[in-house]
Amino acid sequence: MADATAGTVRRRRLRQVPRHPAAAPLAVLCAGAAGAGYLYVTDPHEPGHLLPQCPFRYVTGLLCPACGGTRMVYDLMHGHFAQAWLDNRMLLLASPFALALLGRWAVEGLRGRRWHPRLSTRAQALVLLVAVAWTVVRNVVQ
Repeated sequence: MADATAGTVRRRRLRQVPRHPAAAPLAVLCAGAAGAGYLYVTDPHEPGHLLPQCPFRYVTGLLCPACGGTRMVYDLMHGHFAQAWLDNRMLLLASPFALALLGRWAVEGLRGRRWHPRLSTRAQALVLLVAVAWTVVRNVVQ
């Protein structure tokens, strides 16, 4: 019984370890930089690489809203903007907003503040609607 109580106390202490607010966004930035470094030298348009396949496409044969995102990032890093547009238009248009959110998260963390963006129910519904519409449109057109 005493061992169970001691284990519980240790787990509570571990949960209470304070982390700097910048730790998570900087970890995401580091992981993204490492992934971008690998992607820069690995052409996803060619077979024989270690990049994962889209599980949705693997199972259904259909394009998901993010299909083509890896190729899009590769093309952007190599200055092929027209090809990036063809890879995934919606993701390309959403990328500046995602980067702005990541930047804000990092800046707030470096200032010592925790930042948790909130989306209203309407905004969440709009994002879901756009993702579903984009999935339908790109699978009907292609």
